[in-house]
Amino acid sequence: MELAHSLLLNEEACNQLGEVQKAEFIFDWLRYLEKLLLATSRGDVKEKQKTLVEQLLSLLNSSPGPPTRKLLAKNLGILYGIGDTFSVYETIDKCNDLIRSKDDSPSYLPTKLAAVVCLGSLYKKLGRILSNTFTETVGNILKAMKSAESQGRYEIMLSLQNILKGLGAAATPCHRDIYKAARSCLTDRSMAVRCAAAKCLFELQNEASFMWSTDLDSVATLCFKSFEGSNYDVRISVSKLLGTVLAKAIISKHPGAAASRQSIRRVSLEEVLELLGTGFLRGSSGFLRASGDMLKGTSSVSRDVRVGITQAYVVFISTLGGAWLEKNFAAILSHMLSLVSQLHPKVTQAQADAVCSRRCVSFILRATIGGLLGEKAQIAAAKDICQAIWKLKKVVDAVMCDGNLETRLGSTDVAASQHMLVCALQELGNLIHGLGTTAAPLLQDSSTGVLDSVISVILHPSISVQLTAAWCLHCIAVALPSYLTPLLDRCLERLTVLRSSPEAVTGFSFAVAALLGAVKHCPLGIPHGKGKIILTLAEDLLCSATQNSRLSAQRTQAGWLLIAALMTLGPAVVSHHLARVLLLWKCVFPVSPKDLETEKSRGDSFTWQVTLEGRAGALCAIKSFVSHCGDLLTEEVIQRLLPPLPCGVDLLTRLSSIIKTYGSPLKTPSVVYRQRLYELLILLPPETYEGHLCAILKELAADLTGPDIQVAASTFLLPPLCHQDDLLLLSPLLQETDHRFIEEQLLLSNGIACGSLEYDPYSIYEKDVGGDSVPKPLPPTLSVISSAIKLFGVVCAHVGEAQRLLTLEQLLDSIKHTKGARQQVVQLHVIASVSSFLKYVAGSKGSLGPEEMRRPALALVTGALESPNPLVRCAAAEAWARLAQVVDDGPFTASLAQVSFDKLKSARDVVTRTGHSLALGSLHRHLGGISSQHLNSCVGILYTLSQDSTSPDVQTWALHSLSLIIDSAGPLYYPHVEPTLSLIIMLLLNVPPTHAEVHQSLGRCLNALITTLGPELQGNSTSVSTLRTSCLLGCAVMQDNPDCLVQAQAISCLQQLHMFAPRHVNLSSLVSCLCVNLCSPYLLLRRAVLACLRQLVQREAAEVSEHAVTLAKDSREELTPDANIREVGLEGALLILLDKETDQRLCHDIKETLNHMLTSMAVDKLSFWLKLCKDVLAASADFTAVTCVDTMQEEEGDKGDDASVLTTGRDDRSRPFTSPRWATRVFAADCVCRVINQCESAHCAHFDVALAQEMKKRDSRSDFLVLHLADLIRMAFMAATDHSDQLRLSGLQTLLIVIRRFATIPEPEFPGHVILEQYQANVGAALRPAFTSETAPDVTAKACQVCSAWIASGVVSDLNDLRRVHHLLVSSLTKIQAGKEALSHLYNESASTMEILAVLKAWAEVYIIAVERHKNNKQPLKTASCPEESGRNGSDSSPGLLDLVHTDLGTLSRLWLAALQDFALLTLPSEFASQLPTEGGAFYTAETSENAKLHYNNSWALILHATALWLTSTGFVVADPDEGASNLSRPVTPTSMCQGSSSGAIAKSPEDVYSDRFHLILGISVEFLCSLRSDATMESITACLHALQALLDVPWPRSKIGSDQALGIELLNVLHRVILTRESPSIQLASLEVVRQIICAAQEHVKEKRRSAEVDDGAAEKETLPEFGEGKDTGGLVPGKSLVFATLELCVCILVRQLPELNPKLTGSPGIKATKPQMLSEDGSRLVSAALVILSELPAVCSPEGSISILPTILYLTVGVLRETAVKLPGGQLSSTAAASLQALKGILSSPMARAEKSQTAWTDLLRSALTTILDYWDPEDGTHQELDEVSLLTAITVFILSTSPEVTIIPCLQKRCIEKFKVTLEIKDAMVQIKTYQLLLSIFQYPNPAVSYPYIYSLVSSIVEKLQEIDKKNPEDTAELQIFQEGIKVLEALVTIAEEQHRSQLVACLLPILISFLLDENALGSATSIMRNLHDFALQNLMQIGPQYSSVFKSVMASSPSLKARLEAAIKGNQESVKVGTPTSKHTKHPGKNSSIQLKTSFL
Repeated sequence: MELAHSLLLNEEACNQLGEVQKAEFIFDWLRYLEKLLLATSRGDVKEKQKTLVEQLLSLLNSSPGPPTRKLLAKNLGILYGIGDTFSVYETIDKCNDLIRSKDDSPSYLPTKLAAVVCLGSLYKKLGRILSNTFTETVGNILKAMKSAESQGRYEIMLSLQNILKGLGAAATPCHRDIYKAARSCLTDRSMAVRCAAAKCLFELQNEASFMWSTDLDSVATLCFKSFEGSNYDVRISVSKLLGTVLAKAIISKHPGAAASRQSIRRVSLEEVLELLGTGFLRGSSGFLRASGDMLKGTSSVSRDVRVGITQAYVVFISTLGGAWLEKNFAAILSHMLSLVSQLHPKVTQAQADAVCSRRCVSFILRATIGGLLGEKAQIAAAKDICQAIWKLKKVVDAVMCDGNLETRLGSTDVAASQHMLVCALQELGNLIHGLGTTAAPLLQDSSTGVLDSVISVILHPSISVQLTAAWCLHCIAVALPSYLTPLLDRCLERLTVLRSSPEAVTGFSFAVAALLGAVKHCPLGIPHGKGKIILTLAEDLLCSATQNSRLSAQRTQAGWLLIAALMTLGPAVVSHHLARVLLLWKCVFPVSPKDLETEKSRGDSFTWQVTLEGRAGALCAIKSFVSHCGDLLTEEVIQRLLPPLPCGVDLLTRLSSIIKTYGSPLKTPSVVYRQRLYELLILLPPETYEGHLCAILKELAADLTGPDIQVAASTFLLPPLCHQDDLLLLSPLLQETDHRFIEEQLLLSNGIACGSLEYDPYSIYEKDVGGDSVPKPLPPTLSVISSAIKLFGVVCAHVGEAQRLLTLEQLLDSIKHTKGARQQVVQLHVIASVSSFLKYVAGSKGSLGPEEMRRPALALVTGALESPNPLVRCAAAEAWARLAQVVDDGPFTASLAQVSFDKLKSARDVVTRTGHSLALGSLHRHLGGISSQHLNSCVGILYTLSQDSTSPDVQTWALHSLSLIIDSAGPLYYPHVEPTLSLIIMLLLNVPPTHAEVHQSLGRCLNALITTLGPELQGNSTSVSTLRTSCLLGCAVMQDNPDCLVQAQAISCLQQLHMFAPRHVNLSSLVSCLCVNLCSPYLLLRRAVLACLRQLVQREAAEVSEHAVTLAKDSREELTPDANIREVGLEGALLILLDKETDQRLCHDIKETLNHMLTSMAVDKLSFWLKLCKDVLAASADFTAVTCVDTMQEEEGDKGDDASVLTTGRDDRSRPFTSPRWATRVFAADCVCRVINQCESAHCAHFDVALAQEMKKRDSRSDFLVLHLADLIRMAFMAATDHSDQLRLSGLQTLLIVIRRFATIPEPEFPGHVILEQYQANVGAALRPAFTSETAPDVTAKACQVCSAWIASGVVSDLNDLRRVHHLLVSSLTKIQAGKEALSHLYNESASTMEILAVLKAWAEVYIIAVERHKNNKQPLKTASCPEESGRNGSDSSPGLLDLVHTDLGTLSRLWLAALQDFALLTLPSEFASQLPTEGGAFYTAETSENAKLHYNNSWALILHATALWLTSTGFVVADPDEGASNLSRPVTPTSMCQGSSSGAIAKSPEDVYSDRFHLILGISVEFLCSLRSDATMESITACLHALQALLDVPWPRSKIGSDQALGIELLNVLHRVILTRESPSIQLASLEVVRQIICAAQEHVKEKRRSAEVDDGAAEKETLPEFGEGKDTGGLVPGKSLVFATLELCVCILVRQLPELNPKLTGSPGIKATKPQMLSEDGSRLVSAALVILSELPAVCSPEGSISILPTILYLTVGVLRETAVKLPGGQLSSTAAASLQALKGILSSPMARAEKSQTAWTDLLRSALTTILDYWDPEDGTHQELDEVSLLTAITVFILSTSPEVTIIPCLQKRCIEKFKVTLEIKDAMVQIKTYQLLLSIFQYPNPAVSYPYIYSLVSSIVEKLQEIDKKNPEDTAELQIFQEGIKVLEALVTIAEEQHRSQLVACLLPILISFLLDENALGSATSIMRNLHDFALQNLMQIGPQYSSVFKSVMASSPSLKARLEAAIKGNQESVKVGTPTSKHTKHPGKNSSIQLKTSFL
């Protein structure tokens, strides 16, 4: 293929190729040429132009295929556009000659067509340059058209379209001729030609003004004709033409210059609407003929015309636009409604027709009002619709007042008004549903009276109006949940009052049912008590039905309808009323068959009607119960449901005889009864009606083959039984389109109505499958068949085999015995039921039964495979494969495949060949690859069929089947890949574009092939790259196909290729293709585009976005009028699309795509994203205040962003987003939150003002979130104060995130202030509306959360400023104080629970923060470096915050305790349910406890923490007696809850109250912590642990834990589990803190017991004192019973997790392995330190014997930590863990147990071992010693020496080794080590016990003195050496002090010379370094001190050594001199040494 990439065609290479490759080669060259010509310079092109033109024209003669000719023509146009144009006329003449040629052979046709296409392309490209030749060309083409076949006509129309486009106004002379020709093509046989003609006319109307003036009527009539027998594509094209022409006729008030010569007739809106309306009502027939038909009453407009005109209406209004619609809405509305009222009376009587027309009108209203108008305009439109409803109601009222019943119902006015009302109500409902809570102002507007108008119409005599009004109320309730309960109350009240009016009973029962159906869409629900009211009313209606025959039917229906609707409320409500419902159910049927017999003989037609109605209703209610309350279907309930069923089935079998007796009025009720019974049986498990299976089966067979069914409704019975993929073969009608709502009518034949609400009133409470639109049940005659088919599958699978065989035989016979159309209907039903049966058996893994079953089943399916109805063939093919699956026998499957092979080889008719080819594909799909030889034969046969160009249908089905085989064969298909691919490419290049369905199948095959090849497509081998090129080529051909579904296939193929071989897919061309189709009118194409985009942006969002913008800027003509990519980028275009799109799946894909783009690009294009979101949110803001932005900030934001091609002007018109819907705004608000989250993980400058400004200065393009804070706040504010509740929630969430992220960021310009402070007014204003009385509880709950976050954030320090927000919380606290009774009754009780808990949680958060700050403030004051600062840090603010809370603490604590009590009750396991209080808790009712649990789960943790803090602050002592009393006597306090009566509560002592509270908090914590669910939040766990910490901070609870050992152990075990299951360091640290407190409590308890024992027993009997503490007098610790053991387990767990080397099992032996010591992470260090602290506390909890048991472990761990973490750090510091282990060691060694008489000896031994271990670490034999830090080890030794009793360390062997270590260390060169050694020695030398200190003094002093003397020779060079000297001197001085009198003089004599040797005389002092001078000062100072102290020694030394004396005197003199001069002597040199030794002492010694 590389050879094809040249400017000229490589003819040698081309001629060597075979036929298929040659076509591929040429196509590839043409594709390449197109790109190359645009990129080549003009000169180069001119050079080669002649050759190129010749090559291209020669290709013209070689009969090119459709895609090739299109490309060829395009290239010719481009070539002449760039190069010279002089030879173009020759080319045109050549083309004209080719067209004139008389050769009519099929082989010459492609050349002719190519010539036509070339002409079109040349004129399109060169336009007016060629205007002198065009008349001749057009004449020639039109002449050729007369004899052309359909392909020719198609290409000629498109070519004329191009010629018109190129010439523009210059083509006027030929306009009329072209118009004539196109008119004839517009009603052509071939649909493709009709489409092409519509496109041609569409181009023509741009210039030909006669089309929208003089010829307007004829254009309209022509379009109406074109709709007859049309398909979907034609309807789209023609309606676009018609709508645009009509819109033009209205707009063109000012004719342009071109048209001014003709007098143009002005057309008014009325005339246009009249024209369309006539078509809608009378169809395309002429008026004269139509009126004749109408007199006979036969005319009915064909549905396709009506649907086409409906689409034209939508195009017409959309073209004129939203603003125009707003102005003319009243006219449009009245016209639309008049359409349904004007249906000819005879026509209206055919209900089917009325339903379809109503659908069309609804569609027009929905598409225009819903699609074009913004929210404000929609509200205005809703008001207009209300006016219309009021008017219609007056008309009806006037008629209704007429007393004569006959005239009332027959009145034409009522009949006409009913359809108008249905349309108006439905649109009103949809409008309000779409507006959501933004519709609140509309409903509050009393002048409109929306609710009154809807409720008043409920009494209309027509049932369809009543149902639609009920549905409208349903929509209002879903949109505005606050209206649900009031509406329900109002309807129930009317129903009760007007129970004697049949209309009212029916209408209001519908309304109640519809409102009950709305409850599941409203999360806040309705009050629980409503269920009881409704059930009582229903019982009442049912019981009173018999009293008045005029009302019997209505009351019966209403009663059961209410019960059925009640079931949708779910198990929580129904469980309370189940017994009553079951009782009613039992009474509806007679008890025994005998009673049924007697019943049959009694009664008349009317009573039977009522009876059947009642029983059908009861069945429906039970069906509703089974489907909505599955949880309640226990064995017992099923047993109670069963008894009436046999009787129900019995009645079924007798229906036909009853109808015979009582005549036809019973027909409909009996059909409904059947349907209800079948529906119920489908839902019940078949075992429940086992005894009646045969009877049911007989009835089903009779229903399916009965004589009274005339219509074949295959289109709705079969699709569920076919495979989804196979439905693509059938008409595109079955596919999803934007017009599905109206197109559905065309699926059903003209006699059948499409679904509508009045066919099944019971569907009003069901959730509609298609989203928010009205439920559309089909007429009962159809739905009963559908239910029968489903049930047949189940029953047939469960009956005995003999019965099953018999039934199949019967069905087979019934098909044979019928003829003609009747036979088709029976066959349809039979194949549907057999398919259903096979599907059920295959699904339940059953089997077909014995061999003889196969024959009838096979015969049935084979017959259907050859049915003329394609849907039946599809279903049969699926059944064929299922049959093989169910029989599951290899030979049988093979024989099935063989049957198909044989048929395909012999049969010539289309039906057989399509049916059997699909059967083969289906077999493969269900059974995987069958066998390779079958695969070969299948593929061979399908290849042949797919090349049968005489029948496109056969090609389509064969290719589809091939795609199934490729899919299911997988790797087995590899051998066939190449031939298949070349077959696909050949067909793609040759099948005419008019056969779009073949191309669609080819696309599916290509897709399957790409999937099969998969990642191998990345390969580089020749074969793979050839395959890849072919795939890409195939995609390119499909992308150019005019059919949208083929383009969609191309896009999904490219998507697959991009997934497997991303490098080889050209991203920019793919993105351009996607952008162009972003707003395509075809839903499936848009879906494909978005699915592909979604995949692309996951990998390369930035590239996709850039390509889209570049493309938008480069393209001359606007890509897509709707998506404005040039201005708002691809992201903005997607947002605009999201706003307009209604398809759920598409919207989901758009959101996902935007999310991916945001994730990968938000940080880089920050301004861009924020501006997008701001535009969307601001576009809706009602108040101008928000939009007039502070321009300064605005500019700052825009400058930095080079992507802001988006800086729109300030005026309103350039706004990209015109009034987006609330859902889009919610999405934008969520995007803002996501942007903030993305910035969190990016650069830290996003949250640092100073840094951000700094970096922005450096690089103006960089952009940071913190600079946009004003915008973030503004967006959150706009959203939080909107009308829409959803948006308010999103806005508050955004505000919450902003507060949390930005609260701590300082404001650099005002030190001490934070950046958020300036926005406090905005925050307050955003929160205030959420606390008004009419706000929904979920919004208030969210706002509480924001309030507490704001107060807790500490942004505002001034109390007066805080009060604004604090006041909101106080107001809500007042509101909830009254408990569950006080809150609104609009919603379910659980909603008020939610609100109460949200308020309590918010207060809890504020209180926790206040207490924390209060604590922190007390501490810093001691250590604060400067008082001002600590003052600013809030010593004034925080106590203030605590004061704020303090006022309400009394109330709060009471409510908190009550809430915790509720929570505790709700978390009890279900077996305690009987013990719970019957009336519920403080804040929940017993009935709603399930829903309430969720809210308690969200808030209990913080409340628990706050309560614990409050209890701690009162120290479990209530000071104020009144408060105490109130606490105890309030009915909500926990104490009373446990007891039941409040009088009992007063008697409780405070001790008991505390105890209850303590156990409440402890119990909740333990329950939660011991079974942490995976969804437990970090927040809850932390709060819970903090609560425990707070609790154990005070003595009383500590004493409780200390005295109850089992409790302590349980707590420890729970904490151990938390530590094991949660990795978070903060949680583990908090847990360890609690452990420490538990151990402290135990210590206190032991101490207390020892103390009291001593006091009691007196000192005398010391010996007999019992041992307290664990281990008693045996020392044994029992796991599970021992607190210490549990603690050890937990600490080991922590330590081993951080330092695995501590685990002896891991290291192989208790001995030490050579591992390097390591530094732990900061968190790790903290954890280890905390664990060590706990370990060191343990001995104090034990008895002496117990302490002996645990000491080895504790020492092992402590010393082990030291070993593992003693890392050498610079400056001789200790690592934090080493320091902690030394500290712990000190704690252990100084434990009193070491000296207690019972344990002393054992301790001494163990401590010696520990010391030995430490000494062993040092010894170099295992090579670790150089790694360990000597200072740490030396310190450890020192700790041992100083902290243990002397006998541990004075045994010679140990002492010797210790001294050795000191000696070694003194020799180490490292200065810091030496300094530390001296410091440690100093502390040892000063140890008071000579037995310990003397050996060290003896051994080490001499070497110290020597070292100091050395310094004399070698002057110190840096401060470290200086410090060594100073420390050494200190040691010697200390010795002098310690020494006995007689030795002192010798020591002083040693010391003096050393000191004097450092003195400098005055000369040397001047030139000395600062270090030497410091040394001099130090020495001098010390001498001055020693001299006077030991004067005699001093004098004698001076006397004996004159040189010393001289030196000293000189120094003193020099010093005095320098003092005079004022030389500063530095004193501070002493400090470092001093400080460090002090620090060391405080740490461990």
